[in-house]
Amino acid sequence: MGKSFSRLERVLNLEAQQGYQNKAVVGGIRQFVTFWVEKAREDAVDEADRALVEQVSEVLMDYGGLSGIEARKKAITNLQERIKQRDERVGDKAPVDKKKSAPQPPQSKPQKSTPQPPPTPKVAEKKEAQETPSKPTPPPKSQPEPEPKPQEPDVAGLSQSVLTIKGIGPKIKEQLERLGVKTIWDLLYVFPRRYDDYTLMKPIKELVYGDQVTVIGTIWETRSRRSRNNQVVVQSVISDGSAKVQATWFNQPWLADKLKSGEQIVISGTVEQFLGRLVFNNPQWEPLELEPLRTRRIVPIYPLTQGLHSKKMRTIMKTAVADWSPRLPEPLPDAIRQRCDLDRIDKTLRQVHFPESQDTLYRARRRLIFDELFLLQLGMQGQRHEWRSQPGLPIESDPAILIRFHNSLPFELTKAQKRVINEIESDMKHDVPMNRLLQGDVGSGKTLVAAAALIIAAKSGMQAALMVPTEILAEQHYQSLNELLSSQDVSVALLTGSTATAEKERIYAGLADGTIEVVIGTHALIQPNVAFKKLALAVIDEQHRFGVDQRAALRDKGAETSVGKVNPHLLVMSATPIPRSLALSLYGDLDMSILDEMPPGRQEIKTRWLKSSERERAYTFIRRQVGEGQQAYIIYPLVEESDKIDAGSAVEAYERLQKEVFPELTVGLVHGRLRSDEKEAVMRSFYEGETNILVATSVIEVGVDVPNSTIMLIEDANRFGLAQLHQFRGRVGRGEHQSYCILLADSETGTAEERLRALEQSNDGFVLAEKDLEIRGPGEFFGRRQSGIPELQLASLLDMDMLQLARTEAEKLFQADPLLEQPEHTYLREQVAHFWEAAGDVS
Repeated sequence: MGKSFSRLERVLNLEAQQGYQNKAVVGGIRQFVTFWVEKAREDAVDEADRALVEQVSEVLMDYGGLSGIEARKKAITNLQERIKQRDERVGDKAPVDKKKSAPQPPQSKPQKSTPQPPPTPKVAEKKEAQETPSKPTPPPKSQPEPEPKPQEPDVAGLSQSVLTIKGIGPKIKEQLERLGVKTIWDLLYVFPRRYDDYTLMKPIKELVYGDQVTVIGTIWETRSRRSRNNQVVVQSVISDGSAKVQATWFNQPWLADKLKSGEQIVISGTVEQFLGRLVFNNPQWEPLELEPLRTRRIVPIYPLTQGLHSKKMRTIMKTAVADWSPRLPEPLPDAIRQRCDLDRIDKTLRQVHFPESQDTLYRARRRLIFDELFLLQLGMQGQRHEWRSQPGLPIESDPAILIRFHNSLPFELTKAQKRVINEIESDMKHDVPMNRLLQGDVGSGKTLVAAAALIIAAKSGMQAALMVPTEILAEQHYQSLNELLSSQDVSVALLTGSTATAEKERIYAGLADGTIEVVIGTHALIQPNVAFKKLALAVIDEQHRFGVDQRAALRDKGAETSVGKVNPHLLVMSATPIPRSLALSLYGDLDMSILDEMPPGRQEIKTRWLKSSERERAYTFIRRQVGEGQQAYIIYPLVEESDKIDAGSAVEAYERLQKEVFPELTVGLVHGRLRSDEKEAVMRSFYEGETNILVATSVIEVGVDVPNSTIMLIEDANRFGLAQLHQFRGRVGRGEHQSYCILLADSETGTAEERLRALEQSNDGFVLAEKDLEIRGPGEFFGRRQSGIPELQLASLLDMDMLQLARTEAEKLFQADPLLEQPEHTYLREQVAHFWEAAGDVS
């Protein structure tokens, strides 16, 4: 034990013997600490020691001010216990020679440019100060284990229950099932959610804003408070001896009891700034385990469930990986692995679970990322092949039809609209059914493009259908398209769940005999009693709101011909701009058209972010605009108040706004719990100008265009995604007047502020979509899982290079063996089926 710690122990023991009177040292304990701390810092043998020194000094500097014997006794007893734990941990280590222990540059290779899986924080870029043992031997290091030789694939064995693995009994089996694990194969593919890298530690004093790092420290204190918006905030001050940093967790009140003073923890996350200080917001954390700190290992941190702890999970995984990874079948052909420089799957799984270095971990991740994207692309190729293998109805259009349509418009189409209409017209001429995605920002003119396609189909003697997710949107499309299509002698009908029974029967008959050429509707279009005489074109708007089964049901309404049923040409549209990388992954079976040009005269919407304290300023602005004859939306994240979520609610706000804030105006309310006819009545009142202000939830993200509305106020804007905020903003700015979007939010996190600033700075939906994907990651891009698309565990859809590599290899393989029938593709075919099975869309 170092002399300074021995002296401290004697002083603490003497103070206890004297009844905690602060008389163990002349001048009091505070006087002792003043001279003790510098020597103790020199005697510290590692980071944990240095943190302990700072903790001791802070406690004892305040010792004399503690009121009562019990408080002093508790402080001394706690420090005595910490010294005892320190003695057990350090043993016979000698003080560190600072010259020898200076941080050294990392020896492992630097991270490559390929983005890493989102759950894994980037490691720090300096080694932790080396511990110097008393003997002239190097500190212990984890030695690379010899590579086990691959064995014969054992698919049957891998498909066994996890109970066959040593250390797993019925209780742990039940716990693993909560993680989705039933077989040994499942277990091998439960990847660490992050890693604590004890080989490359960064002192707190060297943290830099924006770093994604892992640090070790001792908790000095933890406090819990409530923010101005009643959110529970838990804050800990953490020191590693070099400096201290604050870590903050939001809406996790239970952490106040877990993060106790004196505990040593490992935290990982992004270094942010608050009031000029570096902080961590919602970092990942684990209790410090001394064994990996001593052996300088990269430690996997697995997803857990109640009753299953980190150490036990690592023990289970160590056994499973050692025994079963050599028996995994290799699904990738050798030629692909060699071209793409990928390791075998058995080595890959060993290194992703228990990496020897950052370099081997990088290669393991790279292989698994490729596998996911490759299987995704093979499935997409299969869907595309299946769609194109069925015949379609060729539609030969008379050029005069489009000329007449263009001439009927009171304005000129944009170059982008003309280009996309030509792409669609060209696709529909073939007997292979069109399968095209049309992307366009809010207000870019997708509806006019769809109108041209509907007219081409109808004027060629065929039928067309436009399906949308809500009755409000169906009504809007019907109102805007009926006049336009009727002027071209095309008969149009509206079919929704609210359509009167007699009218439904009339529409059913008109669709069956062909007298109705175009039908616009909701899910009502795919009901069993809806039959078309000759459906040749299906258009789906806001397509991400429909699942695969719903899209397939509309396709199945295709025309019966002498060769059997044929697929209609399919045009799917999205007003939610999708980054190219995500579109390639999620819609690789579709050809893509983009409206990248806005119609002339469309004004840019002025966007401002205000704090909640400036709410009255926003209300005054709304009152002035409405006084000039305009209308406004006010959006809330919740329908009604919630005890679990601290956010504004539309119902309570509506009553307050009508009675207290805008009593002289007419305020309306629309939300998702209203009946369809109630929503329709409210929206119609707003559309016709009878309502001045419409209070709403996200139900108006896709809604009726109201050219007279010029203000969009979004309460608790930090609770919405960037793409959704942009969609809200697109509800205004559709008339001749200047429009405004006001974001009302108090942001306590860097990511929320990043979203709000991005919306202030850009009106370009595609730019914002890329930013949204960068901030939130692909898993949350649409706000919920896209039906029919497998979930990705590791792959980053921001990695265009890897995505393109997987797509190219999938296309090559699919051309050579589209059904994966060759013997060497047996395991690959099974993996593709398993990968897509969870999404209910096996190719």
